[in-house]
Amino acid sequence: MPQITDAKILIVATHGFEQSELEAPRDRLGAAGATVHLATLDGKPARGWDGDDWGHEVPADLSLDDVDPADYDALVLPGGQINPDLLRVEEDVLTLVRSFHDSGKTLAAICHAPWILIEAGIVKGRDMTSYKSISTDVKNAGANWKDEAVVTDQGLITSRNPNDLDAFISKIIEEVEEGKHDRKAA
Repeated sequence: MPQITDAKILIVATHGFEQSELEAPRDRLGAAGATVHLATLDGKPARGWDGDDWGHEVPADLSLDDVDPADYDALVLPGGQINPDLLRVEEDVLTLVRSFHDSGKTLAAICHAPWILIEAGIVKGRDMTSYKSISTDVKNAGANWKDEAVVTDQGLITSRNPNDLDAFISKIIEEVEEGKHDRKAA
């Protein structure tokens, strides 16, 4: 069985990510022994959103163009309102999400990030959660929305908001250690 200490985890974000939803998984997965990389659209730092205003910049490890999905065991998509709305119109992001999904690798999205999963066309028939304001979007895309801290469906992990980060991060570790999941291609 794979161990988190052997795992490589990719986080994809752009400006306007929820500060805690990027930093807590990055830091805690790294502390658990995983190698964690942040990819931004251009490989430059991205500025978070913290509370009611802009947060601070987080340095990127690579640009989206330099990502090879084969190098990673899991993909984490932080939320916030701005970040997923910008990412869901980027075809390279959607292709990356579909690649992780189709290969059975762990795919985790929190808060508004399920918007990206919807746009990638991979949510129909799945058990999911999200930030409450986009629950109708998730349902309309064909998912079975649940109001729970973390919902997992064959390695597809979703959570509602920063209050769910402990459950979200624990579930990422658990799913990575389970290995690949058998899912229908998107």
